[in-house]
Amino acid sequence: MRRVDLTLEPAGSFPVPTANGYQIYGAVLSALDDVDEDVSTRVHDSPIGSLTNSGLLGTFDGSHRDHHKRVTHDETYDLKLGVADPRDQDVFQALADAFVFSGDTLELADGDFRVRDFASTNTTHEELLTDASEIVAQNHDTFEIEVHFETPTCIKESGEITTMFPHRGSVFRSLLRKWSSTIPDERADELDLAMTREDFETNLIEKPESHTYETHSVLVNRGEDGGPILRQGFTADCTYRFKGASEAIRTAVTALALFSGYAGVGGFVSRGCGAVSVEVEG
Repeated sequence: MRRVDLTLEPAGSFPVPTANGYQIYGAVLSALDDVDEDVSTRVHDSPIGSLTNSGLLGTFDGSHRDHHKRVTHDETYDLKLGVADPRDQDVFQALADAFVFSGDTLELADGDFRVRDFASTNTTHEELLTDASEIVAQNHDTFEIEVHFETPTCIKESGEITTMFPHRGSVFRSLLRKWSSTIPDERADELDLAMTREDFETNLIEKPESHTYETHSVLVNRGEDGGPILRQGFTADCTYRFKGASEAIRTAVTALALFSGYAGVGGFVSRGCGAVSVEVEG
């Protein structure tokens, strides 16, 4: 799996939607379509959300247009893209072709960005488990996992209902489903994490920082009539602490937390939802 970090420089000042992940998703698909139509189609049709997209991260000005903000010409913006499924490495190659080799422009409705920097990191499920095991061995049961939910995180609970709080059971059960759906079939028995929602709820405590916690209603798609389809979610900085957890559970939870930096949390990750960064504190 891969994570791609783009540094974007706007060609002037122009408005973008307040929650711009949906617009960025369309722009990325368009760029992919120009270099590999098959990859663009696969990304769009993927049932597991194999591409994650943070939307624009940075400093914005206000806009007179409702539900918009303004990028400024003297700022740069970050865009984090993840390819969570190791069977989709050609997606990464297409991204490199689109933003490095074939061109360096991301085109939006009201303005363009130049891609000033393109950097990537890669890992595997096995490497994440190894990293998690080393963290557990070094810190015993004293460490905490800090998760920064940077963009609205929409975790499906039942039907079309999404949670509005970084509850330990919801967050890590969502990550577990993503993990299980992206491990290579030939190594499923070896890399499977035998965890349940009850395991997360029994062995973890969540402590969100109240001053960072916000709820959101975000555009994730459009209906056949063009009307907006909205889902509810949250942003927050949240610390997860272990409570009497075994070494195996601490290792599995830590691996899932590290995995979230590539796969995102919850649904609609390709539309700008669920982008996170993770820190492990001893």
